[in-house]
Amino acid sequence: MKIAVEGCMHGDLDKVYETIKYIENTRNIKIDLLLCCGDFQAIRNEKDMESLNVPPKYKEMKSFWKYYSGQEVAPVPTIFIGGNHEASNYLLELYYGGWAAPNIYFLRFAGVVKFGNIRIGGLSGIYNARHYHLGHHERPPYNDNTIRSVYHVREYDVHKLMQVEEPIDIFLSHDWPLGITDYGNWKQLIRHKKHFEDEIQQETLGSKPAAQLLEKLKPPYWFSAHLHCKFTALVQHEEGGQATKFLALDKCLPGRKFLHIVDIESDPGPYEVQYDEEWLAITRKFNCVFPLTTDVETLEVHRLTCRIVVNGLIADWKRKERNLVNFLKLFHLTTPPIQFQTLLFLVLPIILRLYLSWNC
Repeated sequence: MKIAVEGCMHGDLDKVYETIKYIENTRNIKIDLLLCCGDFQAIRNEKDMESLNVPPKYKEMKSFWKYYSGQEVAPVPTIFIGGNHEASNYLLELYYGGWAAPNIYFLRFAGVVKFGNIRIGGLSGIYNARHYHLGHHERPPYNDNTIRSVYHVREYDVHKLMQVEEPIDIFLSHDWPLGITDYGNWKQLIRHKKHFEDEIQQETLGSKPAAQLLEKLKPPYWFSAHLHCKFTALVQHEEGGQATKFLALDKCLPGRKFLHIVDIESDPGPYEVQYDEEWLAITRKFNCVFPLTTDVETLEVHRLTCRIVVNGLIADWKRKERNLVNFLKLFHLTTPPIQFQTLLFLVLPIILRLYLSWNC
């Protein structure tokens, strides 16, 4: 499977797809999937720009609206996570993930999906310690504070990802895992980005939660963006054991290193985005403590029982319906209205109980 990885999109879908087409033609290859590591800027209309936290001179419609309206269709299946420059009102509607436009899938604030037999995990947003333990309390219209805090990573979402036990092939984050520079050529990095040196020396460059997830999940590939430069690293998790290839990419500008092609061993196609059973079970388990205020309920008790519940749900689904994913596609693959996609996840436990009772 040939996967194109892109750094910060900043709404320039036309340019990225044109670059992919050029690579396909010059190398005589076919790209199966595009992954974007944040700052996607899924702006549908001028109203969405009110929720975009950028200086006024950068508030532009760019090209996503053409794909949302159907004027254009993404030529390559596209999966993206959120960054710190987003139409946050729209991504909040898709908290549980969904089709932002035909053939363009938002991987949710945190989550896992399958593309063919490749499992792809992701964490949207950037880390800010002041807001990490809060709930998702922000609602549009945003004020000067919430327009920033809405895209800050939350402990609740990281905690759910920490429950994943099945192997992850690829993980996406917008900001870099804290300490990742120790595993690459950081001296070369600071020659190009001199202002990074103090943060590297003080061990503050990057996201602490992302570093925890890297240590826990140990995916073969981890892709990031945010800092607008290319950086590679190799994390050896244990001697002679698993290793993670880390790659950060730039934003979409001429002469910048914003796109990279990786070839990953996979089952033969055709490929399509599919729900992941383990992630559905984790989502169901933790939906009852979904924090929506600035008050945070402890997650410790749920950590103790989560694996038992998740394993039980997966076993039950596989026993009663061997192709749960195909059943869920009936609700998902036709790119339904965004509000319905969110509603689907909210009522997912009820739908599953009904479906399994019909097939017992």
